[in-house]
Amino acid sequence: MFTTTHFCKIKLMTVASLSTIPREKMKRNEENNKSPANLKTLIAYGTCFGATAGTAEEIMKILDDEGFDVKLSNLKEERIPDISEYNLVVVDSGMEMGHWRSETEDFLKKFQKNFENKKLTLFISSLKTVEEKEGKTGLFAKIRKVWLEDKILKYYFKPITVGFFDGILDYNKMSFLTRKFMEVGFKLQLQKNGFKEVESVVYDLRNWDEIRSWARELAQRAKE
Repeated sequence: MFTTTHFCKIKLMTVASLSTIPREKMKRNEENNKSPANLKTLIAYGTCFGATAGTAEEIMKILDDEGFDVKLSNLKEERIPDISEYNLVVVDSGMEMGHWRSETEDFLKKFQKNFENKKLTLFISSLKTVEEKEGKTGLFAKIRKVWLEDKILKYYFKPITVGFFDGILDYNKMSFLTRKFMEVGFKLQLQKNGFKEVESVVYDLRNWDEIRSWARELAQRAKE
C-alpha cells in the first residue's frame, strides 16, 4: 500500500539526486531552456575536402553550448526550401580554384532578399596560413577582398561578422590536373613552412583555437 511515508521518501530521494548535479551545469541548462526565439540558427555549408564541414560542426557545438538551437545542413546533400524560422543564418563555403562552392553560391542567390531580415554571417575555408607565414600580407588582403568582401558587396549583404579560416588539402580527392597544379603551387610551400601530413598527402591547416574564439564572438554578437 502506497502511504504518505513512501511519498516523502521518494521526494527526499529526488531532492538528494538533484543535489549531485553540478551547479554550473544546472544553471546552464536553466539558461538554455529560457533561450529566446532569436537564437534559432541555420548553418548551411558547402565543402570541398571536408574542412568546411568539420569547421561548421565545431561552430555548431560552440553555439549549442551558448544556448542556440542549431540546424546544420550540407547544401550538397540537402535542399533548404525556406529559412523563415531562422533568425541567425551562417553560410560557409570551401574555396574551389578561387570560387565559392556552387551549392553555397546558389543558396546565397536564392535567399538574397530573405537575408535582409536575418542576422547573417559568412565564412570561407582556404589556405590563408601559408601566405601569412610567408609574410605575404598584401596577397592575403587581396584574396580576402576578392573571395569574401566582394561577395558581400555583390549581394548587398550586411553580415554581423565574417570569417576566413584555413582548410584541408587532400591530394587524394583531387583530379589529376588539379593535383598537379596544387603540387606545384602549394606542396613545397607547405613543407617549407613546417606543415606535416596528417595522412598520406593530406594537410589539415585549421587553427581550432581561432575557430572556437570566432564562434564565441559570433554568439555574443548574435545575442545583441
